[in-house]
Amino acid sequence: MSLALAPEERPYLPRGVRLHDDTIRGSMVLLAPEKAVELDQIGVAILSRVNGDASFAEIIADLAQTYNAPAEQIEEDVQRFLTGLRARLYLMVQL
Repeated sequence: MSLALAPEERPYLPRGVRLHDDTIRGSMVLLAPEKAVELDQIGVAILSRVNGDASFAEIIADLAQTYNAPAEQIEEDVQRFLTGLRARLYLMVQL
């Protein structure tokens, strides 16, 4: 099984995993059971679009339009980021 996301797949954060504004650290973190992953601005931009409704292709298109960047480059970066989260079970997908 490949962990790479297909264009039609809709990524979502599973139960127990969520974005959190950590006022102590002054940044956004991804909280998972007994884990906290500090996110940079790019990670926050990506995960703020992960809601289970938007497909991977729609997330890429939205990011490309928002940041006026080539969709191919955005797709490569987002794929790498989300695949890493999926490997750690911090991200799930549905069709």
